Amino acid sequence: MSKILAIDFGLKRTGLALSDESKIFAFGLQTIDSKTLMDELKKLVSKEKITEIVIGEPKRLDTSDSHITQNVRLLKEAVQKVFPEVLVCMLDERFTSKMASAVIAQSGLKKKDREQKGLIDTVSATIILQDYLQTRLNGSLR
Repeated sequence: MSKILAIDFGLKRTGLALSDESKIFAFGLQTIDSKTLMDELKKLVSKEKITEIVIGEPKRLDTSDSHITQNVRLLKEAVQKVFPEVLVCMLDERFTSKMASAVIAQSGLKKKDREQKGLIDTVSATIILQDYLQTRLNGSLR
């Protein structure tokens, strides 16, 4: 069975999350250097049988584009070109970093572990994916 991958793209780091085969649950996968993203996607799409990729779309509170929105759109185009057989979509990611920080703070991790910047990216990708999966489950997508 296939899986869905979520990407929380940043100029330095990118968080990744992966669904289960039933496409119900999201699991944080890893945070990688953004320069290696396409190489990592090539491995993951094949290994995990990815059929959909959801990319967090950064927006400001007033829904206007943020400073990185154009980079994310270019990423989407590049991913679609490299993986034409994979459905690539974007999902509003406003508040995911704040929600990720709150989840991490409540997790019981030691302060040193909570301060790892990459952890926020992975948790953000997981939140993006879980939102996407929930939307699909409710029938709002596909």
